[in-house]
Amino acid sequence: MGARPIDLRAPGTVQIAPDTNDYNRIRAAIEYLTLNWKDQPSVEDIAAHLGMSASHFAHLFKRWAGLTPMAFLQALTIDHARRLLRDQASVLDTAYEVGLSGPGRLHDLFVTHEAMSPGEYKSRGEGLVLTYGFHTSPFGEALAVFTPRGLAGLGWVDQKAAPGTAGTNGKPAGGREGALADMQRRWPNATYVRDDAAAADYVRRAFDPTEWRADRPLRVVLIGSDFEVRVWETLLRIPLGKATTYSSIARHIDKPKAARAVGAAVGRNPISFVVPCHRVLGSTGELTGYHWGLARKRAIIGWEAGQVGSIT
Repeated sequence: MGARPIDLRAPGTVQIAPDTNDYNRIRAAIEYLTLNWKDQPSVEDIAAHLGMSASHFAHLFKRWAGLTPMAFLQALTIDHARRLLRDQASVLDTAYEVGLSGPGRLHDLFVTHEAMSPGEYKSRGEGLVLTYGFHTSPFGEALAVFTPRGLAGLGWVDQKAAPGTAGTNGKPAGGREGALADMQRRWPNATYVRDDAAAADYVRRAFDPTEWRADRPLRVVLIGSDFEVRVWETLLRIPLGKATTYSSIARHIDKPKAARAVGAAVGRNPISFVVPCHRVLGSTGELTGYHWGLARKRAIIGWEAGQVGSIT
């Protein structure tokens, strides 16, 4: 009978201790990928480096890291590609610089992870002039971003720092600065002009049910990749008081296997509330993540339920 290690820090229980050798193998694999990602090594290459079979290595890596070796490699690759594109490298140069065989593979990688092409990621609002302003709403102070053709962005001001933003001091920003930085990172190459008075009209028309008139529609401008716009247009068709799932949206746009990309596009919806990404639920019907917080998502859904009740 073989022996097995136990954790003596938990009296009365017997627990399998982590296998140090396995951990060291995964650490070595991550180090190898971090140093050699540009060569785009295969699972077989990495496994051979570690002296393991490819199948055993792939299973072990996913168990320890939570994703496959190729998914980890893709994450490293696309992170470097983003930096190159932000630094004005061409799509062609970026593809070769990150070790891919050409722009086609870079395009597929971006569509899978970013729901947009590398060219669309690179432009990110170049040539656009966007006006913005702040005004109160039923769910907190709102930030509206718009063009002469209509509303392009609607979000909220929170005092806590917005994820992925950087304020004037280089640290994550909260408040109005954070809300604006969060919206600007969607179109970082656009020009921004502030006009609170003009923004107030958009915010009132978005949240005041008496302004929801067929003869005076609130025009929206969807600025994103073709895929994102298709997803957002589908969100606009979800009736007030109803809900759908990511997989249902994927089927609706004839991309039944693209639920993950649909989720990414829903998460990047810039026009909250008006383009109702809050009406998308998980496959089990549970509330899932919401860019502006689950508490706000619950409040919006409850508020809409009240509006449906007042209409019927």
